[in-house]
Amino acid sequence: MSPESESLSRILNGATDSVRLQAAMQAGMAPSAEYINPLVERCGVEPDFFVRDMLTWALIQHDHDQVIARVLPELDSPVAQARAQALHTLSKVGDTRTWPAITTALLADGDDEVARTAWRTAAGLVPDQSKEWLAERLAAQFGRGGRDVRLSLSQALCSLGQDSLPVIEQAMRSDHDQVRLHALTTKRILDDPDLAFDTALEQAKRVHTLRGAPLMET
Repeated sequence: MSPESESLSRILNGATDSVRLQAAMQAGMAPSAEYINPLVERCGVEPDFFVRDMLTWALIQHDHDQVIARVLPELDSPVAQARAQALHTLSKVGDTRTWPAITTALLADGDDEVARTAWRTAAGLVPDQSKEWLAERLAAQFGRGGRDVRLSLSQALCSLGQDSLPVIEQAMRSDHDQVRLHALTTKRILDDPDLAFDTALEQAKRVHTLRGAPLMET
């Protein structure tokens, strides 16, 4: 470990939130290959949201190839935050060459925050020829989690446009109420992108009450 890397690592691991934030900012303003490793390592354990965001900002100021090479192994980390932050960093780098790293396992990760970040990252990196494949993997998560998780999934599916329509309509015929309800909510947003998620959800609930299962009418 170089003196520069050791110094940054020491500050990022032992200082107050404000000092860590400032250190990450300075690392981004004066990029050095020596900073990449301590920045990535801190991403996996940093408790403060704003510091984590600054760590990612600092990383994307560095050479993207070097950052990608260091971040990709974090996708296999046993630490959920490390996986989520690695995905977030890849989404900010925006290099479509990293698309193959977004695996089915990440899209179905047992940690909601990892899964949400994987959905968003995948939707931003997916090549046109893989949109149907991604839509199928995302649709397998219909009905998962609470409001924020379902919002993230709907946003990811709607960002794929008409490529997601077949799997949404299939989910609207599911035997599971929550899957049908989530799918109908997503279909309404796909039809009207200006429609807020909560409004679409309330409309879907009314359809469910008035028409009963399965939810087929839009």
